Amino acid sequence: QVQLVESGGGLVQPGGSLRLSCAASGGILRMNAMNWYRQGPGKEREYVASIGTTGSTNYRDSVKGRFTISKDITNKRGFLQMNSLQPEDTAVYSCNADIRTMTGSILNSWGRGTQVTVSS
Repeated sequence: QVQLVESGGGLVQPGGSLRLSCAASGGILRMNAMNWYRQGPGKEREYVASIGTTGSTNYRDSVKGRFTISKDITNKRGFLQMNSLQPEDTAVYSCNADIRTMTGSILNSWGRGTQVTVSS
């Protein structure tokens, strides 16, 4: 019922930008903390960025200054603005969030991911 769906991935040249979205739906009240992870070819999934309930943000070192994580005012959609993309950023990007449901429970949910390919 509760689900996260990512969108906005695609093919971009080095130095380009993409804006990923993470939409939460299915009887939810809001996302609390939200995270972005990625898994590149032949690599394990790695942490990218997070935003807390209060709005505080954190990033892995390799994306600091290039990526920006945010949530919209409804707290039902999250974003990852990615600038100055490099081939090393090529990966499937997945959204992860703690979700407050309308029934009062908190669920941790994962999206299926969206492909980001950075290549000339």
